[in-house]
Amino acid sequence: MPVRAFFVSFYYALFFFLMLFCGIILVIMKKNIFIFSILTAVFAMPAFAGWQYDGYYVNDGYYVDDGSRFVVGFRGGLSMASAKMKNEIGSLSTGYMMSNTTDSVVSVIAWENQGEPEGYSFAGYGDLGKLPVNGDLKGTVFTAGASIGLTLPNRPQWRIEAGYDYITEIKYNKRPLLEGNLALEEGNASVVHVSSTSAESTVSTDVVSLMAYYDFFEGNEKRLDKFIPYVGFGVGYAVSKTVLKLTDTYGDLSYDPDLIAFGTLSNNIIQFDNPSNASAYPSSTNLALIGALGVSYGVAKSTFIDASLRLMYLPKVTWNIANAKGTVHREWFAAEDMFYTNLMIGLRFEF
Repeated sequence: MPVRAFFVSFYYALFFFLMLFCGIILVIMKKNIFIFSILTAVFAMPAFAGWQYDGYYVNDGYYVDDGSRFVVGFRGGLSMASAKMKNEIGSLSTGYMMSNTTDSVVSVIAWENQGEPEGYSFAGYGDLGKLPVNGDLKGTVFTAGASIGLTLPNRPQWRIEAGYDYITEIKYNKRPLLEGNLALEEGNASVVHVSSTSAESTVSTDVVSLMAYYDFFEGNEKRLDKFIPYVGFGVGYAVSKTVLKLTDTYGDLSYDPDLIAFGTLSNNIIQFDNPSNASAYPSSTNLALIGALGVSYGVAKSTFIDASLRLMYLPKVTWNIANAKGTVHREWFAAEDMFYTNLMIGLRFEF
């Protein structure tokens, strides 16, 4: 009993320091540790049932280890994001003027603010919702995460883990944001090339996941000083928080009275409120699909260095404009088929 009590006390102490370490990391990232605490409570209970490795005794009293372990892991690294950007404005009509000599095009508001110079004729009305977004999303940022789980009894090659990952802010800045050929109606031109709006934006993502891993080794216990490759797959609940600063650079948004709810007019040009707090904007939630390839290396009993490549797929993340109070929103553009490719290194403990 004294030996067992010692190990139980040691386990509690180690568990406390691991939780404290994880909490510090998440607080530094300004994240709420509530999610990780819930996951820990769920998976910690089997470990508290007995510190000794799970197994069974044969007739002569010899103890056989069945390979089951309680797993705690921490990781960090780089995340490379990519996505196809799509216009989500919907119907938004604006008028354009065309130069009679150069075929250059300006919005009606921009033409009026220039003093209505001569040599222009009305080109027609166009729907900005049909303009393509000027460029895809690409970026590399930092990511970090933690996980807890179990290896299966008598099938220790299989690990089941619940995890949390945070991918820091990726910037998406475009001037112009929208650019391309636009069909016009009720004017002197049928198709013109126009540019519209400028955007400064960010997106960050939190993911709570459930993963299954298969470690390629034989026996019930991983060997030290040996590389052990593994594969993994799973699903996650992803919450992406976006912030969008929109500017009516070309004066073609101020023609629509519906947009006044998102700012104020100055010299006939709308100045968007553009709140800087992510809480003013709706978050995008997705069912994330996750795959992983990695290798671990045992450096001490129950301690492994872990290097992995994790691929995460999110169907759609949307950016919105918002009023100053964050009570009115309108979708503006979106990232479709978004991929996060994470290169990570960390430590994994199997008790």
